[in-house]
Amino acid sequence: MPKTHKGCNKDQVSIKLLNTVEKTITAYGMFQPDDSVLVGVSGGPDSVALLHLLLILAPRFSISLGVAHLNHCLREKDSEHDAEFVASLAKKLDLPLYIYKEDVREYQHKHKLSLEEAARHVRYAFYNNVAEKNDYNKIALGHHSDDNAELVLMYLFRGSGPLGISGMPPVRDEKIVRPLIKLTRSEIINYLNKNGIKYDSDKTNKDIRHLRNRIRHHLIPLLKKSYNPRIVESLNRFALIVRCEDEWIEDAINHIYQNSVLNLKEDKIVLSVPKLDSIHPAIKRRIIRKAIEKIKGNLRRITYLHINNAITLLQSGPTYGSLDLPDRIRVSRDNDIIIFSKEKNALRRLNVKSIEHEAISFKYKILKPGLIFLKEIGMHLTFSEIGIEDLPDLRRTGHNVAFFDMDSIRFPLNLRNFQPGDRFNPLGMTGTQKVKKYFINKKVQRFKRASCPILLGQGKIIWVVGHRIDDSVKIQPSTSNVLKVELFLA
Repeated sequence: MPKTHKGCNKDQVSIKLLNTVEKTITAYGMFQPDDSVLVGVSGGPDSVALLHLLLILAPRFSISLGVAHLNHCLREKDSEHDAEFVASLAKKLDLPLYIYKEDVREYQHKHKLSLEEAARHVRYAFYNNVAEKNDYNKIALGHHSDDNAELVLMYLFRGSGPLGISGMPPVRDEKIVRPLIKLTRSEIINYLNKNGIKYDSDKTNKDIRHLRNRIRHHLIPLLKKSYNPRIVESLNRFALIVRCEDEWIEDAINHIYQNSVLNLKEDKIVLSVPKLDSIHPAIKRRIIRKAIEKIKGNLRRITYLHINNAITLLQSGPTYGSLDLPDRIRVSRDNDIIIFSKEKNALRRLNVKSIEHEAISFKYKILKPGLIFLKEIGMHLTFSEIGIEDLPDLRRTGHNVAFFDMDSIRFPLNLRNFQPGDRFNPLGMTGTQKVKKYFINKKVQRFKRASCPILLGQGKIIWVVGHRIDDSVKIQPSTSNVLKVELFLA
């Protein structure tokens, strides 16, 4: 078990700063008596200040402390120096120390993440592992109000919803706590300097190639100077309001979500389409996010477009259809149910030797005339039945509309993306031709081939959409009823 430290001399501490941290801990119920707290210490000013402040407050809250440091292997000798500094600090303060080393760049490449996301994954996995193995029930991190303001702006620039722009919660999952969240960076630095407390500075924090550093060193100073001297405080207040309202909304819609669930398993959630039909689009969005998060475990790499596409599938898409999302998540519609599942195998395979077979995948079943939205490529198709007397001059209709002899067409029809090996009999020609050969002859650019919709009837291609129909379904002298299909950009 971790040990309780006796604390330091209060005379060395800024009373105002200490009071702010104490009030923050109390207001958010961060600690309970006898809690064991693992403090994440990088060696930088924020985490070093956190450790020293918690040492002073430990007797007040009856908590015990331990120190955790992760060497990310990102800065070679500097990373090693940070580890040595933290080890020396823990020894000086007589605290248990847990140090781990992992190559974050290797993890990044293996899992195909951004460097920032990879570092976060590795860091939190390390903290949770140490806490679990050594009986720590809380993990304290040194994030402060400037960090939170920067994060809010980053998510705002990305077009995030309430969850992103609500910033860092002071307490997360009743385990992660941020006692410095009400302090500013300048207050922390002043406290360290005043009390002669040493810390390491990470040189990469000044590298303006990173968005966060540009926000920190360029944008926020500009906002303070030219727009609002208290911009950090304003952004933190904004985040708090959004977080509070977001929590209330989540609680309010929870019963709607529960009422919509027809089947719930670890890797599959089935929702009722009729029960979701009449609700507000904002609630639909949250329910879809909730279902995806429960299956996936998080919402990373799930974008606004992904959620929008799922909503389209739910409310105005085909009766049957599917949508593939990152990390093997599939959303599929089957009449009155919509299914969220995590598949065992990769949903899309990219053949590097064939650019036509890119990671654009869609498949729809058309049961009757109507409207179909192709969310993956931002287009929609209308299917309508007309009499032969309404047939226009086919020489003037263009390539985005096609007319078929209804007697040669039988519903349901299928619509999917182009696939290597596809063949059809182009109108006016004898014999079949590969669709790929047709594209080459018509000089269709390679990147456009993968997203070209293919319409099939009874398993046979009847229209390379936007190009040419199959000769077998053309209008005949005996045709009395016509199927008109027209392609529109969304």
